[in-house]
Amino acid sequence: MIKGLYEAHLPVSDLDRSIQFYEGLGLEFDHCIEGRVAFLWIEKEKSWLGLWQTEKVELDYHPSIRHIAFQVELEDLKISIAWLKDKGISARKAFGFEPTEPFVMPNDGYGHAKVHFDDPDGNSLEFICKVEKNNPDLNENMYWSDWEKFNQSS
Repeated sequence: MIKGLYEAHLPVSDLDRSIQFYEGLGLEFDHCIEGRVAFLWIEKEKSWLGLWQTEKVELDYHPSIRHIAFQVELEDLKISIAWLKDKGISARKAFGFEPTEPFVMPNDGYGHAKVHFDDPDGNSLEFICKVEKNNPDLNENMYWSDWEKFNQSS
């Protein structure tokens, strides 16, 4: 039945500014409806992001209503903090980790490496990728450099 996620939506206060921001992240603009809703492809013909211009962007942050995680390749994640900085975007502290490098949150058998940042309206954004977990004793969140060191194959 379900094959994937087709769309997600975020509130924005300035549609043109937000379109420019998300195009800067590599999303491709598709269309706008009545100058109040814009759709940009995350993956062409597969998934897109809807941006809704509204005065109601001052909602208290909660990941269930104002968060999008973009899947990236590990090699891109490793350089993402510098890549964002080159675009005038600052990575932010998340889960107690300073934005000096990606960090990893382990699960059973794998982990998720990630970097967090915000859009111009404070919507929470994330670059994330699944990473192998070769060391079953790795059960704590840690910076990527520590994960690499402690996750060496035996």
